[in-house]
Amino acid sequence: MLSKVFSTTLIGIDAHPVEVEVDITSRGLPHFSMVGLPDTAVKESRDRVKAALKNSGYVFPLKQITVNLAPADLKKEGSSFDLPIALGILASEGVVPSDVMKKFIITGELSLDGRLKPVKGALSMAIAAKRLSIRGLLLPKDNASEAAVVQEVSVYGMEHLLDVVAFLRGEKEVQPFCIDIDAVLKRASLYDEDFSEIKGQEHAKRAMEVAASGGHNILMIGPPGAGKTMLARRLPTILPGMTFEEALETTRIHSVAGTLQAGQALLATRPFRAPHHTISDVALIGGGQYPKPGEVSLAHNGVLFLDELPEFKRHVLEVLRQPMENGEVTVSRATASVTFPASFMLVAAMNPCPCGYIGDERHQCTCTPGQIHRYRRRVSGPLLDRIDIHIEVPAVNYRELSSECSGESSEKIRQRVERARRIQIERFQKDSIYCNGQMKTRHIKKYCVLTKEAKRLLESAMQNLGLSARAYSRILKVSRTIADLEESEHIEAHHVSEAVQYRTLDRGMLST
Repeated sequence: MLSKVFSTTLIGIDAHPVEVEVDITSRGLPHFSMVGLPDTAVKESRDRVKAALKNSGYVFPLKQITVNLAPADLKKEGSSFDLPIALGILASEGVVPSDVMKKFIITGELSLDGRLKPVKGALSMAIAAKRLSIRGLLLPKDNASEAAVVQEVSVYGMEHLLDVVAFLRGEKEVQPFCIDIDAVLKRASLYDEDFSEIKGQEHAKRAMEVAASGGHNILMIGPPGAGKTMLARRLPTILPGMTFEEALETTRIHSVAGTLQAGQALLATRPFRAPHHTISDVALIGGGQYPKPGEVSLAHNGVLFLDELPEFKRHVLEVLRQPMENGEVTVSRATASVTFPASFMLVAAMNPCPCGYIGDERHQCTCTPGQIHRYRRRVSGPLLDRIDIHIEVPAVNYRELSSECSGESSEKIRQRVERARRIQIERFQKDSIYCNGQMKTRHIKKYCVLTKEAKRLLESAMQNLGLSARAYSRILKVSRTIADLEESEHIEAHHVSEAVQYRTLDRGMLST
């Protein structure tokens, strides 16, 4: 007898429909075969399904069993086909009614005792069910809260194979899993860190506020222990709160990557990813035999922090150029070509020299001029070209560290950032961008209008400080953001003056 069960497989962050066809015949010797481009994990489901059925009280048929995963030219991977295959076998044996299963997309991994284990990409599967107009989704209970975010689909979370069979046979009533989206967003949008915890570093904190307001990439240069990592970790707390659409897309990526915690419905805080400098280009950008999202995609709608920037391999840093430019990354392999979203703020940190203490009054620098030059040259010009702000972060003195005064809270800073972002969203509503950091040359000419005093100051800075042409457009973009923070229509001289201070490397101010 032939039975069909609807399921899905993941390609990138999207779920694609798969028909699990099970045919059982009593002719010939007992045999179990699986076709339809299954990977090793899918092929191993035969043994899991056999043990799960037996330990749940069902008889595994000693017949010729053929399982086809259609479409046959689409690669299938993962353990999510265990439950559909088991139900297909039971339906072919007449234990479960086949017509009822056509109303659901079914997915789940089986343990040997029949319990259902969570799978990756449940949110993408729920979105696929909505797209295919299938109103029911049967999956493990641990994935129910995540999938229930798509409220147009009835999500049924199950704990055991016996529960699924009883539900499909109408012997057990199960209510669809429901969540309050607003309550989940509010509860999940709380951060553990706060800007008020940072002592001193007022110049750096102001630069962080400007970077957050305009979506500018930022590079911090300072000695070890100055607080660069502490500043970077608190940057997400002053970024505008995530919208439901942003939270949905971010959650999909983390669900597919398997980094979403069990039972977590939405990822509503801005992601913060800090890969080690030994990371490979595949781990950073994404890829593998079956392309998976990398760190740049896991940082989507959040912050990618690269500490010890010159220690990263040069070819690893160069792959950042496409996602920084386009907000997405395309990974091409023999099996598939997949595009992952990768719109993030880059925050980088580096020492001023290999030992880190050049210009530090309390430590003696042991680096030669040649070593310092080679160290700084590890970061390429094209990458620096995409970083709008570079600032020095000096060591904090004892008086600032021991001060009882706390700085501004993240909440107060975020309110100013959100006001500036609203101005930018209104400004760029007819363009395909949403913040000043994304402006191209045509946008700069149109929106960065300088007063006469501002023009004279910028001309003087270009000549006297030896600023590069690359720095010119960066200064204009940052000046526009500073003006937005003050809700000023035109860019004034003091806006340009502050923006010039954020071009440390172009000004050649790092002492050697």
